[in-house]
Amino acid sequence: MKKIMLIVPYFGQWPFWFDFFLLSCRHNPSIQWLLISNNPPPEHLPANIEYQEISFADYSSSVSQKLDVKFAPAHPYKLCDLKPMYGFLHQDELQDYDFWGFCDVDVIFGNLRDFFTPKLLEYDVISCHTTRISGHLALFRNLPKLREAFRCVDNWEDIISDETNQRFDEKAFSKLFIRYKNFPTWVRKYIPGYNRLGVKSSFIERHSTPDCRIDWEDGSRIFPSEWYWNNGTLTNNNSKNTFMYFHFLYWKQYFWKTDYRDESGFLKPGNAQTFAVDANVKNFKMNQQGFQRE
Repeated sequence: MKKIMLIVPYFGQWPFWFDFFLLSCRHNPSIQWLLISNNPPPEHLPANIEYQEISFADYSSSVSQKLDVKFAPAHPYKLCDLKPMYGFLHQDELQDYDFWGFCDVDVIFGNLRDFFTPKLLEYDVISCHTTRISGHLALFRNLPKLREAFRCVDNWEDIISDETNQRFDEKAFSKLFIRYKNFPTWVRKYIPGYNRLGVKSSFIERHSTPDCRIDWEDGSRIFPSEWYWNNGTLTNNNSKNTFMYFHFLYWKQYFWKTDYRDESGFLKPGNAQTFAVDANVKNFKMNQQGFQRE
């Protein structure tokens, strides 16, 4: 079985749903996470999560030294631009792994190995969108040219040094693997420069971020109103399929925390329902009201 490590730096107070995120990680025991934060280790830390405690200032300083660029952002959200560099920045921790990747924490995972099959892991780059690298979950084969692929982007140093989030992972970095994204796939393959790094890439829409720009799997704008997590399996009330993960970006912003944008964060429950979670919880459901017992 191919070994996978997902790298997640997170600084600031844990979000209110964090124990649900950890529970869904726990039920993927063959996937390893590297969680880096300024917080004390979470109380219910699963065995498949390696934890490193460090201040945001010290982590930023380490990034500056390793990349030889200025990286001193005021807000941790700028870390999103570092995602394509995690393989390089944390290559020491990745020595025994076949794949490295990144993910967000505003997600609930289903059974990842149901999707990260041996056939899919024949690819070098794995995205959960069809036309760009998915910043909320993506995998890369642990090769030197992919750990340092970010260096192929023009002016990457300026992008990283800029205080504002440039969406480097989903924009400029994506173009290394999938250019001319609005062209049909069969046309793109014949355009010079389509695959600059010469790697084998999988771009499959997983419908993991409903209510946003991408239509639902049936082509409609009718999205699930409820999602169900049951012992590591993720389903919803608008599909017969199981899902890799649920990225609840829209609900987080527009239902669970009405002053989300004013606060530039999502630390407290706000309008969302929730309940205490530990390793023994077997199921729960999610809807516009929050997290609820099944």
